[in-house]
This record gives sequence, C-alpha cells and structure tokens, in this order.
Amino acid sequence: MPAPAWWLLCLPFVAGAFLPLQAGINGQLAKQVSSVLAAALISFAVGTLALLILMLVQREVPSLNALKGLTWWHWCGGLLGAFFITVAAFAGPRIGALLFMALVLAGQLAMALTLDHFGWAGFREVPASLGKIAGLVLILGGVWMIRRY
Repeated sequence: MPAPAWWLLCLPFVAGAFLPLQAGINGQLAKQVSSVLAAALISFAVGTLALLILMLVQREVPSLNALKGLTWWHWCGGLLGAFFITVAAFAGPRIGALLFMALVLAGQLAMALTLDHFGWAGFREVPASLGKIAGLVLILGGVWMIRRY
C-alpha cells in the first residue's frame, strides 16, 4: 500500500484537535440554554444544515433505492454521534478538557483495536498484537496519571 498523502494524515489530526474545542463549545451552549439535550440538538441541527448544503452543492443526493437498502445498523452512526455530543456537553466541563479527551482517546483506541482485530464495521482484519495491547495499556496509564495528578 503506498504512503498516504500528507494532507490525508493531517485531516484526522485536525479533526481530533477540534474534539475538545467542540466539547467546550457545546458545554458553554448547554450552560447558555440550560439544557445538555437542547445544546446537543442545536449542535446537530447546525451540522445537519451544513452537511445538507454541502451535499446539495456537490450533488451527492442518495437515491431512494439506496436509502431503502440500508439496514438498522447503518442508522446507528447518528445515534452514536448524538450520544458523544451529549456526553461531551455534560461531562467535558465537569472533568476538564484534558481528562475528558484522554478518556475519549482511550475509548476510541480500545474500540479501534477491537474493530481491527475482528474486522468489524467494514474495517480490514488486523490482528491485535502484544505491542498494540501494551500501547493501549500505556494510554490507560496516562488516563490514570492525568486523573491522579
């Protein structure tokens, strides 16, 4: 497999950098509107509008047949996103950006290791190794250190 273009490596980094910022913004939004759920809804509404505009501009509207072919689990991504946004708006301001993101990172990496190992959700199967598991344990140690100190 050829090496990915530099910008393809930068995009996930920038997206990851935006997560604590998003959590902080949504926490402030929740405080302003006095509701974590309303803040999550507002956040999703703005994101949905932006995606709708981009989809229409790019002319990437899915066909009715494509939508009919979706299974129940295809719809779960939105639910998982709603869960994350709600948790971020609630927990982020209460535990701080660093601990929140360390826990998010640990959860992401644990799930990523599982998805790769079993080849679930469309990912290619890449067996877990002792080195990968040790890396995850070190991340969990980092979470413990951030929480403790």
